[in-house]
Amino acid sequence: MNSLASTQRVRRVVIVLSAITLIVFAGGCGSSGTPPVPNQNGFSNSSLSGTYVFSSQGADAINGFPLAVAGTLVSNGTGGITGGTMDIVTPSFLPTPPSPAAQTITSGSYSVSSDGRGRATLSSAYGSYTMAFVLTSTSHGLVSEFDGNGGGSGTIDIQTTAITSVGQLAGPYAFSAAGADSGGGAFATEGAFVLTASGSSSAGVQDFNDDANPITNLPLAAVATVGSGTGPGTLTLSTGSFVLTFDYYATDATHLKLIETDYNQFLAGDVFTQTGASAPTGILAFTMSGGVNFAISNGGFVTFNGATVTGSEDVNSNGTILSQTFGGNAGAAGAVGSRVVVNLSGFNPATQWVIYPSSGGFLLLETDTANMTSGTAYTQQSGAALAPSQPYGFSLSAFNITGPNDEDDIAQFTTTTTGFSGVVDINDNFGNGTTTQSLSWSGNYTLDSPATGRGEATTTAGGSGFVSFNFYAVSNNQFLVLETDTNQIGTGMFQMQTAPSGAVAQSHVAMVHPAARPHAAWKRK
Repeated sequence: MNSLASTQRVRRVVIVLSAITLIVFAGGCGSSGTPPVPNQNGFSNSSLSGTYVFSSQGADAINGFPLAVAGTLVSNGTGGITGGTMDIVTPSFLPTPPSPAAQTITSGSYSVSSDGRGRATLSSAYGSYTMAFVLTSTSHGLVSEFDGNGGGSGTIDIQTTAITSVGQLAGPYAFSAAGADSGGGAFATEGAFVLTASGSSSAGVQDFNDDANPITNLPLAAVATVGSGTGPGTLTLSTGSFVLTFDYYATDATHLKLIETDYNQFLAGDVFTQTGASAPTGILAFTMSGGVNFAISNGGFVTFNGATVTGSEDVNSNGTILSQTFGGNAGAAGAVGSRVVVNLSGFNPATQWVIYPSSGGFLLLETDTANMTSGTAYTQQSGAALAPSQPYGFSLSAFNITGPNDEDDIAQFTTTTTGFSGVVDINDNFGNGTTTQSLSWSGNYTLDSPATGRGEATTTAGGSGFVSFNFYAVSNNQFLVLETDTNQIGTGMFQMQTAPSGAVAQSHVAMVHPAARPHAAWKRK
């Protein structure tokens, strides 16, 4: 927990579920005193217009239980929410009528400030939530839950193509999902399958890491169905070890957001098409998160030169920061899903990765008994670096060292040659409540010399010391983030903002993997 974020703790009020209203997106935050002036980047309520798919994954405020939200909302461009559907999955809600899955959004509203930060409210029959977001374009943004129920981070993307027939999904896919098992242990899974026009597949493969107990290379059968209106479809993944049932919300046929609805585990993630994807080559930027007995995150660069793997990583292991180089070797791509096994030496904590290429990046899963981490890597574009005088949207999902609580931050900043300034919204999901603030945010950064695309930043919020982080350039527009102070363990990203225009851009495929939580102090009843 950051100390500055604990000054306005708001205790959660426990209400009979049938009487509470579910609220989901929130932009621009409130705080005492004069609010900071946002950067003027031309965003407004008209920047959010159409049908959008959103998600958030984190933990609730009372018990540290897993909490995932996903859905589809319809915005009218003037501040109104006119429809949609949402799922809310947590051990706090038993799967009894009314089911927390596929709830109709009955009403809502939103606002977007000039810097792209926004706030929206969504109401359904199953509770109340609030979340902040920052738009990077009219088609994409980063999300942070922003209420007393809990914390979480995710994305929002415009739906360019509704899925009305399973035939639209025919083709190869890779997927990644992370969260917790029913006993509170860290759990993640990845795999690949090829759907037929009937929505089924028997030629898949799936890997698991259940609290540092890997189960790998299992034959997978997948079955997909289609929802109606703004409602979700379903995806069932069956192996000899696990049967996982998800709802999915599609931005189009290339990207589905997953939320597990069977209450056997509590997972959320993404499915991406594998059309045109190939095994990793060249330099990749990556971040990973997880942990069994304590939280751990790492980030850096890895180079694939045939079977030879080399790289450099920064590690935040329960607040201990270190940097090191590593090596390894990569096997040949498998026949299903171009699955690649990488054996590592000198890496912390993993000794083995399984990698699935996809249109959303290279999906990474640790498959050894040392720990449980998962994440994503992206091919680095030549010359990628942070540039001055550019606007960015920022998201960070962190796990507090002192307890089973989240901090989720959403922000916007504009760079100079050595620093940046903007506004940050903080949800410090601490104890029985939450702290939310909107604070002026500034920082200084340095870049590696010679240039690698890596940089180091220190920041202040509201005039007090705040998070420090390293960043890793994927392109001039996208950067991965690893928190490097001793208060929290977190990962995130920042992305360049595109000036809004009257036309809605195509959906931008990107993903944020919130940290899988280490052993939670709960057990499914």
